[in-house]
Amino acid sequence: MDDFTRKFRITADKDAEIHHILTTVYQALEEKGYNPINQIVGYILSEDPTYITNHLGARTMIRKIDRDELLQVLVRKYLGQ
Repeated sequence: MDDFTRKFRITADKDAEIHHILTTVYQALEEKGYNPINQIVGYILSEDPTYITNHLGARTMIRKIDRDELLQVLVRKYLGQ
């Protein structure tokens, strides 16, 4: 039996899933005439799902993302890591 802890990363898969969800949410908000950036920021700050439209299932999709994970992905992408 191995006596050490194995580490594995699922970050790439999670990042891809979050990217897909954010892209879909952005598109849905844009199609409905909202300012997508303002609405997504409002959601992130308040975690109030009413900032996100139901169009294209966007509200359901964004609620699948843990807000802390979403912020981590955004910061990593912004800093290029």
